[in-house]
Amino acid sequence: MKIEPIHQPDSAIARVTLNAGEELVAQAGSMVAMSGFINASTTLRQGKGGGIMGGFKRMLGGESLFLSVFRSPIPNGQVFLAPKLMGDILVYEMEGKELIVQSGSYLASASNVDIDLGFQGFKSVFSGEAIFWLSITGYGSVILTSFGGIYEVEVNGDYIVDTGHIVAFERSLDFSITKVNSSWWGAFFGGEGLVCHFHGYGKVYCQTHNSGSFGYLVGSQLPPR
Repeated sequence: MKIEPIHQPDSAIARVTLNAGEELVAQAGSMVAMSGFINASTTLRQGKGGGIMGGFKRMLGGESLFLSVFRSPIPNGQVFLAPKLMGDILVYEMEGKELIVQSGSYLASASNVDIDLGFQGFKSVFSGEAIFWLSITGYGSVILTSFGGIYEVEVNGDYIVDTGHIVAFERSLDFSITKVNSSWWGAFFGGEGLVCHFHGYGKVYCQTHNSGSFGYLVGSQLPPR
């Protein structure tokens, strides 16, 4: 499987080339175009993170109930995938470790990758973000999306990220929710609010824009229904 992000960073789309017999699992509705001989189906998947319960758990994590599966019967089958929001694409190689993915950032993965629901604790509620995030394990490529560009941070000790700018992080990292300002009044009126304080060693992937803030800005300008 070969994955090529193109038109980065603001209007990225993923061009996936499959070998004979390879399968690509993707968010329902993410396919833009594909080779005419590709076999496409809809599934709840089986095994870890699969079945009807797995589908409902994905919905809690902000993803679709069903997944699309694309299978190429011959070499060089192509599938083009695009996210819902304008932004970037990241290809992450799973090697048996766990990756925590923020709600809405999963786009597609190889068939040997498992998608499950990860409970991040009630500390996520107070951050203004989802209480349930996706837990991704297994082996193979994962395609993640963002609102705006994606940049990688190699954490060695402590690092702070605004909660609305997190795309994913490696499970070798622990985190706590805190305020960026020493004063609650300063944090509130400074506009920064709560942040994610990471501890340990591993990678964090951040997005340049905050979809929640963007939605609030646009929504406030819309006329009442």
